[in-house]
Amino acid sequence: MAKIAPSLLSADFANLSEEIKKIEKGGADYLHLDVMDGIFVSNITFGPPVIKSLRKVTDMPFDVHLMIDKPERFIKNFAEAGADILTIHPEATIHLHKTIQEIKSFGIKAGVSLNPSTDLSVLNYIIEDLDLILIMTVNPGFGGQGFIETMMDKIKDLRNLIDQKGLDIILEVDGGVKLSNAKKLTDLGVDLLVAGSEVFGAEDIEQRTREFKLIIDK
Repeated sequence: MAKIAPSLLSADFANLSEEIKKIEKGGADYLHLDVMDGIFVSNITFGPPVIKSLRKVTDMPFDVHLMIDKPERFIKNFAEAGADILTIHPEATIHLHKTIQEIKSFGIKAGVSLNPSTDLSVLNYIIEDLDLILIMTVNPGFGGQGFIETMMDKIKDLRNLIDQKGLDIILEVDGGVKLSNAKKLTDLGVDLLVAGSEVFGAEDIEQRTREFKLIIDK
């Protein structure tokens, strides 16, 4: 059964506590937190202090996506702030295996995120160590972008790879996820859908979250 992780990037930053309560009431499974440093991507969001503050607001698992350069510098900070999953980009760190092991040393899940142009071959010698793989279906950095349709084949290929190896890995998709394509994505074997503007841009955020749940629970 697939799950939904609304992305806080599209929420009202003046009312984060209330926004989180809305998706929680709607049945959200995870809270997706996009951390950007203005270097790896051309946008800046928030860091460990904000995540630590939000940890007091909800018990939902925190799915933290680090779009930052040299993430190994801050693994301890994000783990201690309350992250349940830390996902990094292979292009952002020289020692990918070492950084993955450091994440796991804190007793939390480790993930790798693949940009649209990043080949699945980057997983060749690391996939057995991963808990989650995030396929970016837009170029990272900003919310509200359109889904890149050619990523459908990449999702299929990754699903086949995970299944062939018999691994217990969460296949996550982020970017341009809508009510209109949610079922198609889960039919391809996506386990976790990240939706930003489609959820937090809705007139009724709680109801929109429920609508996603109704679609992906089928």
